[in-house]
Amino acid sequence: MSAEAADREAATSSRPCTPPQTSWFEFLLQESLLEKHLRKPCPDPAPVQLIVQFLEQASKPSVNEQNQVQPPPDNKRNRVLKLLALKVAAHLKWDLDILEKSLSVPVLNMLLNELLCISKVPPGTKHIDMDLATLPPTTAMAILLYNRWAIRTIVQSSFPVKQAKPGPPQLSVMNQMQQEKELTENILKVLKEQASDSILVLEAALKLNKDLYVHTMRTLDLLAVEPGMVNGETESSTAGLKIKTEEMQCQVCYDLGAAYFQQGSTNPAVYENAREKFFRTKELIAEIGSLSLHCTIDEKRLAGYCQACDVLVPSSDSTSQQLTPYSQVHICLRSGDYQEVIKIFVEDNLTFSLPIQFRQSVLRELFQKAQQGNEALDEICFKVCACNTVRDVLEGRTISVQFNQLFLRPNKEKIDFLLEVCSRSINLEKASDTLKGNMAAFLKNVCLGLEDLQYVFMISSHELFITLLKDEERKLLVDQMRKRSPRINLCIKPVTSFYDIPASASVNIGQLEHQLILSVDPWRIRQILIELHGMTSEREFWTVSNKWELPLVYSSVILGIKDNLTRDLVYILMAKGLHCSTVKDFSHAKQLFAACLELVTEFSPKLRQVMLNEMLLLDIYTHEAGTGQSGERPPSDLISRVRGYLEMRLPDIPFRQVISEECVAFMLNWRENEYLTLQVPAFLLQSNPFVKLGQLLAATCKELPGPKESRRTAKDLWEVVVQICSVSSQHKRGNDGRVSLIKQRESTLGIMYRSELLSFLKRLREPLVLTIILSLFVKLHNVREDIVNDITAEHISIWPSSIPNLQSVDFEAVAITVKELVRYALSINPNNHSWLIIQADIYFATNQYSAALHYYLQAGAVCSDFFNKAVPPDVYTDQVIKRMIKCCSLLNCHTQVAILCQFLREIDYKTAFKSLQEQNSHDAMDSYYDYIWDVTILEYLTYLHHKRGETDKRQIAIKAIGQTELNASNPEEVLQLAAQRRKKKFLQAMAKLYF
Repeated sequence: MSAEAADREAATSSRPCTPPQTSWFEFLLQESLLEKHLRKPCPDPAPVQLIVQFLEQASKPSVNEQNQVQPPPDNKRNRVLKLLALKVAAHLKWDLDILEKSLSVPVLNMLLNELLCISKVPPGTKHIDMDLATLPPTTAMAILLYNRWAIRTIVQSSFPVKQAKPGPPQLSVMNQMQQEKELTENILKVLKEQASDSILVLEAALKLNKDLYVHTMRTLDLLAVEPGMVNGETESSTAGLKIKTEEMQCQVCYDLGAAYFQQGSTNPAVYENAREKFFRTKELIAEIGSLSLHCTIDEKRLAGYCQACDVLVPSSDSTSQQLTPYSQVHICLRSGDYQEVIKIFVEDNLTFSLPIQFRQSVLRELFQKAQQGNEALDEICFKVCACNTVRDVLEGRTISVQFNQLFLRPNKEKIDFLLEVCSRSINLEKASDTLKGNMAAFLKNVCLGLEDLQYVFMISSHELFITLLKDEERKLLVDQMRKRSPRINLCIKPVTSFYDIPASASVNIGQLEHQLILSVDPWRIRQILIELHGMTSEREFWTVSNKWELPLVYSSVILGIKDNLTRDLVYILMAKGLHCSTVKDFSHAKQLFAACLELVTEFSPKLRQVMLNEMLLLDIYTHEAGTGQSGERPPSDLISRVRGYLEMRLPDIPFRQVISEECVAFMLNWRENEYLTLQVPAFLLQSNPFVKLGQLLAATCKELPGPKESRRTAKDLWEVVVQICSVSSQHKRGNDGRVSLIKQRESTLGIMYRSELLSFLKRLREPLVLTIILSLFVKLHNVREDIVNDITAEHISIWPSSIPNLQSVDFEAVAITVKELVRYALSINPNNHSWLIIQADIYFATNQYSAALHYYLQAGAVCSDFFNKAVPPDVYTDQVIKRMIKCCSLLNCHTQVAILCQFLREIDYKTAFKSLQEQNSHDAMDSYYDYIWDVTILEYLTYLHHKRGETDKRQIAIKAIGQTELNASNPEEVLQLAAQRRKKKFLQAMAKLYF
């Protein structure tokens, strides 16, 4: 049907026409039966299908007499079709949730643009330039609808989409899908470019204090009948469907919040804006009610957004006590404070505030980390799993398979922890009979699953077990255990159950010892020991647990205390305090140390000083694990106490070497270089090797900016480290008079052993100090005669270039130390490019070329925003590029070699051409040609493929040469920009390959 015929038919036809003679949309168009069709309970086709069909027909291109494709004609038929599509959307009340769910991005874009057009929004005018307050209500509402859809579409496009399973391949369908995909991508590109304007428009809408109106089927009919009524009824304050200000603001706030939240992944500061908008949405929903006809918010999703914002951006006026459990768990996982996570989960077993799904997701995350090689998390996984299992038990769910697997090999520690969790997870005074019954059944089942009677006794003698189970139940349990297996000797010879023993002394002692092991309350520990010593004077209760260990220098003094109760109390308090400090439970450690200090002050000045030293170390640990991580300097009194410890001259006081190490490392980490270089007493330099080493490091840091000849301290530091890394040889004269070498031992002439040096260096966190010590060991590694590939490092030039006696240095130990230090430094800051280059050079020197490339690329990525900026030339030096070239060559990635040859200051054509001649290449070959910007290399590729008869690859090379930006006549700036763009894309592709 021609366009003219369609116009005539749409204008004049009023005769009834049955659907078999024409399509259904033509039928609706001719007879104006749209409203009647939409009023049906289940109209077929559905409203959204009508929109698609109307717009598809209206946007069909026409063909002229010369068979040339023309844009869709602007005739009456097409205008009526577009109007019908708008009327269907108006019937749906412009609900974006419905429209987005059923319409593709191109169709909805066309629909909303038609709405803007019919609402008299001038085409080509930026919405940000229009004052919403002065516009007619329907025009303002059309602009809001479009910009709301724009940011919602951007947010939706950032979500992962599950690909639909493809059906049988049909060329026409695949072409149509590809066209729609390309059109969607183009629209998204435009929407993202205009995203900032859309956000500003919506922010401006929040300042409106008037109700708005949106077009209905009636107002659209009026526009169609009398399009000249621009300022008439259709745009007055009472035309169309009324949208209250609160309803409009609620929708806008929610959409803005989602947009800000999506931007927060690249700009965390924006999360604050998202939080503000989401919480404002909640307030507005409370005002207008959740049953509003024109404001449809997914309140579950809103609650999830609010919860996430609470975690990501805690309120500024909230304290740690006001943080939600979600926030606390999130913060603890990020900081690695897993003991606090366990504490939160145990407390949650009383309140049931955290969903079990969330707790299980935390356990899955910990399992994944443990499976990646972090063996320290195995114990944490069991403890979190035990907390979740107790929660399942209390709520009447079955026990998970994970718990049964982790509890296959029970031990004393696991059972102790499980009993502790059970005790802290139920309030016996307030708990219901159901909770008590669930817990009792769980403990009985655990007992029945144990084969070792010692473990059964631990559970059955526990206070919680005795409270929850009646005497009859306990006896019945014993009978079941006697009958269940011949491996348990109870069934062979009946014995008196421990339940039948009327509170014997041995049972009471066992229960008290068990409580003594679990308790971390110093006053409770004191009370238990008093009771135990009142029962027997023959036992040494400091030996109850093999976990209570003290350094030999301390135990020899403490075990010399004559009073048995005091001896046990001091020993246990200090042992528990050291254990709490080790597991970073600093609050309990401080309580235990304070109680011990108060106790020993009464009778032993020596032990008093020991406790003061330990409390100093605890305060250092507390600061480093707390505010120190954010860069906040320690309080001045802590620095003064560290100085006082270093200057202390009490020869008969037992001390731990770790305290000296931590104190000197503390001064270096907080850049107290003035004290270490100028104020430290001379006697300390002679008596404390760590102070001597710290002084040399601090002085080297101070002298670093100066001229090379003034760096005498660097030479002194070099000599000290060389002496530490030296070995002494032992010789023996044989019967024949010859002298033979027996073994080499670590030299005792150094100020400390190499293991002590490494232990001290792993306490440093100051980047400059770590860089200096790394460069020293790298230089020491490089001076050996048989070295083939040097390792590069910053400030390497400040060290001497030779050693008088090379044979005395243990270079194997030096190499191990370099690797250990680099691994430690990268754990402190994995984004330090100079340390990454050192790691890459180490892998290169040991022929691990893939790993070397990984770290070379990572070094470039961290200092160039993942190659979006140019990599600084002092990072990618010619030496680094040449090593990357060699790595690629030895990995048989010859095309990558040719591309990297362009990165050199003078392009290495010889290497590039030689690599391109290789036919056994393991890289993507011709798919890399788009990354080549040097025309000479491309011309060589064209010649090479022509010579080999590789026509397809030759065409790819010719296409690459033909790009206008590579034209040699272009200005230098254009050529450099083209090269930089290709460098960026190539390095990003390499990073994805090797990361």
